[in-house]
Amino acid sequence: MMQKDGREDYIWILDYLQYGHPNDPRPVYQKKPIVQGVGEIRFVLLELIPKEGVVPEVHKKVYIGEGDRAEIDHVKRRLKYDELTHGAKIELPYILEEIVKRDEGRFINFFNNAEPLTTRLHQLELLPGIGKKLMWGIINERKKGDFKSFEDLTKRVQGLHRPDKFIVNRIEEELKDEHVKYRIFVR
Repeated sequence: MMQKDGREDYIWILDYLQYGHPNDPRPVYQKKPIVQGVGEIRFVLLELIPKEGVVPEVHKKVYIGEGDRAEIDHVKRRLKYDELTHGAKIELPYILEEIVKRDEGRFINFFNNAEPLTTRLHQLELLPGIGKKLMWGIINERKKGDFKSFEDLTKRVQGLHRPDKFIVNRIEEELKDEHVKYRIFVR
């Protein structure tokens, strides 16, 4: 779920830093705990401040929308990929995979509705690992009917294995490079 103004309602926790960010030059007693997370819908990377005495768990989905929040006090700022801790960068692909699997319908719709961007480039080709041959395989199969799930997509398109991984890799690519020409998932 996402608020009308485009802000995320839920984030997934990538890392919890009990003593603040390691690059913070202040003494330890002045540092406050921080959380790094990724938004569930728009994949926004955020730095958040947990509530006093709360230790959020990594890989946990947490509410950050309007109203009463159980674990997060407030959002501190948006992050760039390079500002993530090493631990957060390691956890990111696993959490993205979990998000994609939980919202399978949203990503299957991408395969069902992807269109050409130019006369030479199709949205499907933006997924790392999909070239012209797989693209045409997907397009020809979806003419027979919409894909119902990743399993259905894999069975019907020969040579396409783990479509969820293609999506996760593309999301990571969009998060890492802010100058990506065509954004599909990250906004």
